[in-house]
Amino acid sequence: MKRRHVISLFSSLTGAALLSAHAPGWAQASARPAASAADRILVLVELKGGNDGLNTVIPYADSNYYQLRPVIGIKPEEVIRLDAQTGLHPELKALLPMWEKGELGIVQGVGYPQPNLSHFRSIEIWETGSKASEYLHQGWVARGLGGMSDTARFTTEGVIIGSGEFGALSGARAVSLNNPEAFVNQSRLAQGIDASPARGNAALQYLLQVENDINQAAQGLRGEKYNFNTQFPPGAFGNGVKAAAQVVASQKGRGGVPVITLTLGSFDTHQNQLGAHANLMKQLAEGMAALKSALSELGAWDRTLVMSFSEFGRRPQQNNSNGTDHGTMAPHFVAGGAVHGGLYGQAPDLTRLDGTQNASYTTDFRQLYATVAKDWWGVKPDTVTRGHFNPLGFLRT
Repeated sequence: MKRRHVISLFSSLTGAALLSAHAPGWAQASARPAASAADRILVLVELKGGNDGLNTVIPYADSNYYQLRPVIGIKPEEVIRLDAQTGLHPELKALLPMWEKGELGIVQGVGYPQPNLSHFRSIEIWETGSKASEYLHQGWVARGLGGMSDTARFTTEGVIIGSGEFGALSGARAVSLNNPEAFVNQSRLAQGIDASPARGNAALQYLLQVENDINQAAQGLRGEKYNFNTQFPPGAFGNGVKAAAQVVASQKGRGGVPVITLTLGSFDTHQNQLGAHANLMKQLAEGMAALKSALSELGAWDRTLVMSFSEFGRRPQQNNSNGTDHGTMAPHFVAGGAVHGGLYGQAPDLTRLDGTQNASYTTDFRQLYATVAKDWWGVKPDTVTRGHFNPLGFLRT
């Protein structure tokens, strides 16, 4: 058993409690990426359930959009217009300052070949960076971190907030927690484990051998509580953003946490989508805006990359319940002080739907991972993506 797996194993054995939350990273107030890749944070925001991309990034100038969505289509006069063709859902207005400052990128038409429309299988494909036909156990983030240098000072390789799954961090030295104090309590649990030979449990014996590692990481995450001037939005997602910001604040002078994952959901909007999706859009935008504000207070925004992901998108045509069914592609957001804002990739062609009435993807999701690997971590992209995928160029390098 490798040491990088131990905290992940520890959390699964102790059944640590989890909270809903969201994520930040760190940085400095200059408009340049950190000199060392080990000083950067990647924040992954899962839009759990399959976000409806067409009502998130809206092709408001395309009449086909309104023909396919006569009830749930966002009216042209309500759209936040980014250019003459494309706009944002009106409840994403809190993201507009980031867009105007060039700190928000939108990658269009993200998906993969032979898409699987099962929630469980498709998110597994995204988290492991696998082909649709193969099954991997190690997360794509774990592969990337394994290729980095100068990682000895990491407090832990990842913190998961808002989910019970390690996902993209599977195989990494990662921690699940409700808040920064929860990990301290987890470390104390290890002291009460009976790992005597009579128990015959090699995994528990190993956990005791690395108890010092666990306690050290716990103290590193504990830190001093930072009193933010930022106003965090109410609700689980806002609480998660605040918890993640506290994790970042606790790292000053103590090492680092290179990856934080967050979860917002559910986006599985099969019926009566308009109101539910609008609420989720508002939570996402206000949470991301608060994240930027909090990390800017810490001087951390320019060394933070925020990236959304979801198991799939929704079908272009609304269903009979004024909702949308599982689709094959969706846009995703990238944000941060080192992001070169704008639109990337091609919007879906709504005139060419396949036999399942889905649009074809135009950007492979592994191109996002290749960009992170090459331009954020400085590692060979092929080691992360397990094949060649062209980076997208949304980071200033």
